[in-house]
Amino acid sequence: MAKPVYALVGDDSFLQLQELARITALVGKAAQRMDYDGESAQLAEVLDELRCYSMFGGDCGKLVVLRNADAFVKEFREPLEDYLAKPSDSGTLVLRLSSLPATQRVYKLIAKTGEVVPCEPPKDLARWAVDRAKSAHKVQLAGDAARVLVDLIGSDLGRLDTEIAKLAIQSDGGKVTVDTVAGNVAFTREREMWDLTNAVAAGNTTEALRRWRQLIQSDSSAEFRAVTWLGIWLGEVQAVITNSPAVNKLRWKYKGDAFDKFTASAKALGPDGYARALDLLTEIDKNSKSGVGDAAANVERFILALAPETAR
Repeated sequence: MAKPVYALVGDDSFLQLQELARITALVGKAAQRMDYDGESAQLAEVLDELRCYSMFGGDCGKLVVLRNADAFVKEFREPLEDYLAKPSDSGTLVLRLSSLPATQRVYKLIAKTGEVVPCEPPKDLARWAVDRAKSAHKVQLAGDAARVLVDLIGSDLGRLDTEIAKLAIQSDGGKVTVDTVAGNVAFTREREMWDLTNAVAAGNTTEALRRWRQLIQSDSSAEFRAVTWLGIWLGEVQAVITNSPAVNKLRWKYKGDAFDKFTASAKALGPDGYARALDLLTEIDKNSKSGVGDAAANVERFILALAPETAR
């Protein structure tokens, strides 16, 4: 049976949505659900919904969900505390919050009459990935493969779960190994970075910045691995410029006309452009590691500074 109030506390939307699904099941499939944005919702309309029985009658409940509820709690703290002290038995309130200190009266009231559910990523992400692969996707994710996956994806549980689902399809006999992860997830990241660096080399600064901003939005850890990616790209550019035999090894990576486009953009950069890009990347790496400037902004500076070189 559902409790009258829940607080889903934390920044991980994947865990919040999982918990919301659990609560929805407790309330019942026939429950009448209302969703509000906590930044614009008014206390009166929320409480009216909670105190009004479902239009379907019988055992059908009411489920009122407030996303971005931090602002709502701050604005209506005292009347909300009055409600939480004696919550309605005709509806269930779910507050989706970024934070809720245990010292606050709101927290204590919810803990007494309902439930406060932490929704933060676990410290051992690799262990979580192994367990999630087994329970939700019915595959065995090796421990070392899980660590590689977490290193590539970061702490976003939703994206980790999506990648595990994809890997389950690619698995051999229900087992996901390091090679499976490297051959699928790593290639996806390399392709995204290839699109970005190719735009840089072609002098298309607008497109390069668009791709970079899109990448850090989808992968918050990208800013910390960008220097490594860009360094790999510059190494491949050097191989083309110097006619190194290593170029032949790139054909498997840049398939079809992608290889010709890459070599053309590398040659357009030229030896001088390559040297200046390498010096700039070294400087950016040093700045990021020493805390000079924001890591993501430093990469943008690299893209902007390189634009005149590639446009020649």
